[in-house]
Amino acid sequence: MLVYGKSNWTGDPNHKLDTVVALLREMADEPPGLARHGTLVTAFIVAGEFVQGIADAAFSEHGHDATSSAQDASSLFLMRLARMVWASWRTGFERALDAPDMTPLAALKLPDRITTRWAEGFAFYALYPESYAIAAARSGLGPGTNVIGIRSIGVPLGAMVASGLGSERLLTVRPSGHPFRRRVSNDLTDLQGRPGPHQDGFAIVDEGPGLSGSSFGAVIDRLCACGVAEDRIALFPSHPGAPGAHAEERHRARWPRMRCHVARFEDVVLARGGLTSWVADLVGPVESPLVEISGGSWRTLQGRDTDAWPPVNAQQEKRKFLLRAGGSAWLIKFAGLGLPGRTKLDRARALNAQGFSPPVSGYRHGFIIERWMEDVRPLDLCRVAPDTYIDQIGRYLGFRARCFACGPDRGASLGDLLAMARHNVGEALGSDWAGRLDSWTADRLAVLAERSHPTEIDGRMQPWEFLLKPDGRLLKCDALDHHAAHDLVGCQDIAWDIVGACVELPLSSAGQARLMAIVAQEAGRPVDRELLAFLTPCYLAFQLGAAAMAADAAYDLDEGGRLRRSGARYAAQLQNVLRR
Repeated sequence: MLVYGKSNWTGDPNHKLDTVVALLREMADEPPGLARHGTLVTAFIVAGEFVQGIADAAFSEHGHDATSSAQDASSLFLMRLARMVWASWRTGFERALDAPDMTPLAALKLPDRITTRWAEGFAFYALYPESYAIAAARSGLGPGTNVIGIRSIGVPLGAMVASGLGSERLLTVRPSGHPFRRRVSNDLTDLQGRPGPHQDGFAIVDEGPGLSGSSFGAVIDRLCACGVAEDRIALFPSHPGAPGAHAEERHRARWPRMRCHVARFEDVVLARGGLTSWVADLVGPVESPLVEISGGSWRTLQGRDTDAWPPVNAQQEKRKFLLRAGGSAWLIKFAGLGLPGRTKLDRARALNAQGFSPPVSGYRHGFIIERWMEDVRPLDLCRVAPDTYIDQIGRYLGFRARCFACGPDRGASLGDLLAMARHNVGEALGSDWAGRLDSWTADRLAVLAERSHPTEIDGRMQPWEFLLKPDGRLLKCDALDHHAAHDLVGCQDIAWDIVGACVELPLSSAGQARLMAIVAQEAGRPVDRELLAFLTPCYLAFQLGAAAMAADAAYDLDEGGRLRRSGARYAAQLQNVLRR
C-alpha cells in the first residue's frame, strides 16, 4: 500500500544560512534557560539541513559522495553548534558557548539550489539530538573515533555523537539503491581525505533501524570491505530493537554481534522529572506524576468499553502525557522540534481563539501544553445524529480554508493522489476496480489543480477526534499538524476535509449539501464539486491503505482486528463510489 511520503524543501542555500543567523541572534538575546536552549537546537537542526543539502548537491553532481571546501566548512560549523547544544544540555541550560564565526561560510561558493529533507525523527517521533551525545558520552569510545552520519538525519545526529565523544572526525554518506537494499561505494576509511590513525574505530549514526536496517547495513558492509573488523565498529541507532521484517538475512544475523549505544527518550526527557520541570512555569505545582497516554492509551480515559474503542496506529502516535498540576489537568503532547514545532503554538492559539479547540498554554522544547478538558465527552454517533453539528463543523473547516492557506508545494499533487489511489485499489480490490479511475486523465487533473486552493487541512475528521461540551459545542482535538504528518497527503484543498467529514461522520445527502454551503460562505469561495468527486476515492483509498499497513504492523491482536474492520469499511465504501 502507498501511504507514506517525505517532505522536501528546494531552494537557495543562503536562505537556510540566513535562518540560522536569525535564530542565533534570537538566542543571544534570551536569558539562560530552556527557551534559549530550544532556540539553539532549532538553529542546529536548520544548520544540519544546510549541511545535508550541500553534501547531497555534490552527490547529485558526481553520482557519489565527494568532498568539497563547502562541505568541510559547513560540517565544521555544524560541529561547533553541536558542541554548543551539548554544553547547554550538560549545564542544565545555564551555559552556552559563543556562537561560531559564520564568515568562512559567507565566502564559500555554494550550489545555486539545494534540496533538504525534513527529519521525521525530530518532527514526529520525539527523537532528541541531545540523546545521541548522551549515548556517545556513555559509550566508552575515545575521541579518536571516526563518526559516520547517514544522511539525512544522520548529519546532525553524527555531529552530536562526535561532540559527546570529543571527536573532530565527522563524515556523512548517502547510501543509494532500493530502500531495502542500500549500498555505499565510497572508501570510508580515509575520513574526508584527512589522514590519521583509526585505532579508535568507527561510529555509524542514524535514526532507525527501520523495516530493513539497510542503511546501517550498507555502511557496515563497506567498512568491512575496506578491511575494518566488526569489533571496531559501533552503532548509534534511535532504539535498541533489531532491523525489521525486510532486513537481509546477513544483516539480521550480524546485528546482535554489533555494539549499539542508545539513550532512550525515557532516560533523556523523562529522567529526574525533566519534562515536568520544563512545563512547571506554565502549569503550576505538580500534584501527581506524569501519566503516559501514547499509543492509544488515551482511550482508557474516555469511559468506553474496549469493544467500542476506535482503532489507532499505536506506532505512529506521538508521545503524549497527562499531568495534574495547579488544580487542573494538562495534556503535554510532542509537537516537533525545530521551526515546525514552534509554529504549531500559533496555530493552536488561533484555533482556540475561535472556540474550535482546547486552550493552549505554551510550547516547551518540542511539546505543546494544552488544557485537558474534563467536562467533555467524545462525539458518539450512537447517541446523536451527526447532521446535528454540521454548522459547527462547517464553520471550523471554513476557518481553516480562509486562514490556513498555503503554497502548492506542501502536499501531494493530484497526480500523486491518483497514483496512490490506483495502487491501493489495485492491491485491495484488484485491477478491474483500479481501472475505474482511468477517467481521471492528466488534462482533467491539470484543470482541477488550477482551481484548487491548498490549505493546512485538519486531515482527521473521525468522530472520536471531536469532543462534545455540556453546552452542545464541539471541540476539535489534535487539529494542529496532520497536514504535515509522515504520509503523502500533506496540504490539500479543504475539499479533502469535507470528504473526510462526509465519510467519517457520516452525513446525509442534505447534510453534505449544507456543509458545503457553510464552508463556502466561511471561506469566501465555492466548494469545487468536481474536485470533491475526485478526492472521494482518493481519500478512501488512502485510509484503506493506512488501515491495512497499521493492521499488519500491530503488535496487539485486538488492535489489528479493529484496524482490519476499519479497512473493510473503507473498502466497501470505495466499491460503492467506484461503481458510480
